[in-house]
Formats: sequence, structure tokens, C-alpha cells
Amino acid sequence: MLIEFAIVGVCIIGLFAMLGLVLIMMERKVSARMQLRLGPNRVGPGGMFQTTADTLKLIVKEGMTPDGADKFLFNVAPFIVMIVAMVIMAPLMFAKGLQIWDVNIGILFVAAVSSVSVIGVLMAGWASNNKYSLLGAMRSGAQIVSYELSAGFAILVIVILTGDLKISSIVDGQVNGWWIFKGHLPVWIAFVIFMIAVTAETNRAPFDLAEAESELTAGFHTEYSGMKFALFFLAEYANIFVVCAIGATLFLGGWQPLHFGTGTKFNEIMDYIPSSVWFMGKTFFLIFVIMWFRWTFPRLRIDQLLNLEWKYLLPISMFNILLATLMAIMGWHF
Repeated sequence: MLIEFAIVGVCIIGLFAMLGLVLIMMERKVSARMQLRLGPNRVGPGGMFQTTADTLKLIVKEGMTPDGADKFLFNVAPFIVMIVAMVIMAPLMFAKGLQIWDVNIGILFVAAVSSVSVIGVLMAGWASNNKYSLLGAMRSGAQIVSYELSAGFAILVIVILTGDLKISSIVDGQVNGWWIFKGHLPVWIAFVIFMIAVTAETNRAPFDLAEAESELTAGFHTEYSGMKFALFFLAEYANIFVVCAIGATLFLGGWQPLHFGTGTKFNEIMDYIPSSVWFMGKTFFLIFVIMWFRWTFPRLRIDQLLNLEWKYLLPISMFNILLATLMAIMGWHF
């Protein structure tokens, strides 16, 4: 049993390392194309080894601890943020039969554990003994706690329609069609709200007020350097992958292939594509959408950010829950 745990742990750490390299390069290339430039193009073919070079630089860089900082909390904070992102991976279904832990409250587990990351962010800001870091951490805390409500309500819509919290059951319930197609208006509303909310929860633009360089110099990780800064940076991209994987699982069928009708030639062709390719393809599509947001919308002010959640998204989410409940009771979905 211990050997199995160790193997799974090594695989998850390896996956996170690869995700960091791939997603950072993807971010740079996507932003470059949207701004009509090339992006990294020097280190390796097409610049593909640029992120590897940056990682090596951060590994050999000295980690500084500011005077007056709470050394224990300052050093622990990046590990808490990283560990939370790793733990959320446990119930995700990467392919047919490929799941670390098929717990019967899978989606509730994900929602509960993901909220712990804000503790690491607040810890980092407070322990740094820097007013900019503390202000960035407080902004991030308010932002994450606020938008968790809308993200939770969006998830709840799928739970109501599926009638189960188990992630494998949610995926199996989409064998005859993804919820985005068969769930009608409530699922479309939930999907849009979910994408907005998780973009805010991961502190991504246009909701990156916690790291607003023009105001806070870098936000809650201003005082971090070397590998500790790299952990925060890696955790951000790992969280993007996790929330997009959850979105793909709930709304886009997880590893389920795209089917139209029953017994058609198109469906047979789609079944030849491996389930892991379907899952990763959907996840990276949603990651691309979140990156697209960054280069499309201007950054919001903190009051605009909170108004969007409390005055618009939350009331719409609450109404959408009632609509989804009515639809589930009446059996109006396909």
C-alpha cells in the first residue's frame, strides 16, 4: 500500500512539473499570437526550452527571507498552496478507469479542499511583513471567498441534474450527451458563471488585483524569490489546470467522446480516440479560453470586481439553481 501511495505521489509531482513547463510556454505563445509577435523563440526549437531554462534559474537562485518576517509561516505558505492543488487532483478522472480516489463525495471534496488555498495566500501576505504583500493577500482573500459562492452554485446545478456527488457517476451520466448540450439554459448559465468565477478564484486577469504590478509591485508574493516564488507560480498554473479539468468533467462530459444520436458512423470514429485525449483536449480548450480572457478584457477595480459577484453573478446563480431544480423535477432535460 505504501509503495502504491509513493508511486501515485511521484506521478502527481511529475505531472505538476510538466504542467508548469507546458502551460507557461502555452501562455507565452498564446499571448504572443494575440499581440502579433513571436514569443519565446531562442532557447530550443521554437523556444520550447525557455521555460526549462527559467526553472533552472529559479532553482539555483538564492531564497531570501526579509527581516521582521515570520520565518516559519513565510516558508510554509508556498507549500500549503501547492499541496492543496495536488490534493484536488485525487478525485479527478483523467481517462476511463484512471482515477486516484473515487470518493462518493468527489465534487464536494474538490469544492471543500480548494477553499483551503486562501489560507496559504493570507499566510504569505501577512508573514512577509510588507504592506504591499498584506494588501495583495487581503484582496486575494476577499476575491476567492466571494467567487467561491458562484462557482459552488454552478457546480450544484450539475449535481442537481445528475443526482450524485461522485465524479465517476457525473461522467457516466453524460454517456448519452454532455450536459452542455442536454442541460438547456440552466447549464449554459452555470457554465458561463463557472468560467468567470474560476478565473477570479485563480487570480487571473481581468481579476488579477491581488498581483496588480502597477499598484502592489507583485502582490502577496512580493518578498518571495527562488524556489519559493516558483512554487507560487507553479501552483497558479496547476490550479488553472484543476479548475478547467473540473469544468470539462462537469459540463463537457469528462473523458466521454462526442456522440450525436446512436449507432452512427460518426460515433464509431469518435470512439477510436483514446479517452485520455478527450479529457486533456477539453481541459486545454478551457485553459485556452481563460488565457484568452487575459488579453481581451481590461483589469477591473476592486469595487467593480466585488460588485460583479455580489450584485450580478450571485443573484443569477441563485435563480439558476431554482430553474435547474424545476427542470430536474419535471424531467425537461434530454
